[in-house]
Amino acid sequence: MYNFELEYPYAFVLLLLIICIYKCPLSIKKIIFPHTSLFSQKAQWFNREKLLYSLILALLATALASPISYDSKSTQQRKGRDLVFALDTSGSMDESGYSSDTTSESKFSILQKLIKSFVEKRFDDNVGVVVFGSYAFSPVPITYDMHSLAYMLDFLEVGMAGSSTAIGDGIAYSLELLQRSHAKNKVIILITDGYQNSGTTKIKDAIDQAKKLHVKIYTIGLGKASDYDTKLLQSIAKDTGGVAFSAKNAEALRNIYKELNALEPSAICSEHYLNKQMLFTYPLAFAILLLLYLLAKRRA
Repeated sequence: MYNFELEYPYAFVLLLLIICIYKCPLSIKKIIFPHTSLFSQKAQWFNREKLLYSLILALLATALASPISYDSKSTQQRKGRDLVFALDTSGSMDESGYSSDTTSESKFSILQKLIKSFVEKRFDDNVGVVVFGSYAFSPVPITYDMHSLAYMLDFLEVGMAGSSTAIGDGIAYSLELLQRSHAKNKVIILITDGYQNSGTTKIKDAIDQAKKLHVKIYTIGLGKASDYDTKLLQSIAKDTGGVAFSAKNAEALRNIYKELNALEPSAICSEHYLNKQMLFTYPLAFAILLLLYLLAKRRA
């Protein structure tokens, strides 16, 4: 049994233009002739040409609404992931000169803007933020509200968690957020520009916990390779199934976010139709024929 459906029914709003086909010329006539009482007020609603224009508009609106026929359909829902940004807010993140375009802007300020741009494209993910310095905490719990998350990012600042670098605590606190999650895919994006020199959590213990919870960790080192613990970040990513990135400047960091978008694509919801047939060509062809008829009639 065949079913019928319109993919874009809101296209029928264009039918309101039919009112203009009948009314607009009358409005012009009233402006040109102020004493309309001298003329016949009988509206000529049955006007063949206007009727044809109305029919053409209705056919075009129907074509834009994209009518289809199909046997059956099913909704395919790909569930998103829970994603946590673990951000280094130690004193070194306040250093400027990271970007050649805005040399006065700090690394952390550039990072904030990029994260905002990244989360705007996450359509079916829950995202949270953990900051770590001498200790770690979460200023933004895991949420699906990307507007609120972007707003809260503006309140983050360097030194809010102390001036040291507790990478292990940053991972541990991120895992604590994800432990309450029921998402199938769980991801941590760890960003730092230094070495582990503080905190109470051992890196090995944090990695073991991540593996136990099936959490993938992507690591990003900011600055020169000598500025941060390259081997540690590579080890964290490798052991948890993630990828280690190196961003020596702002441009490299932007490219990394593009790669992350490809590696962890945002989930989509789509509908699958069986034996789907597009029917818009029929009203479109009929509208074109009527237009050609009107053109030929005017030239005659």
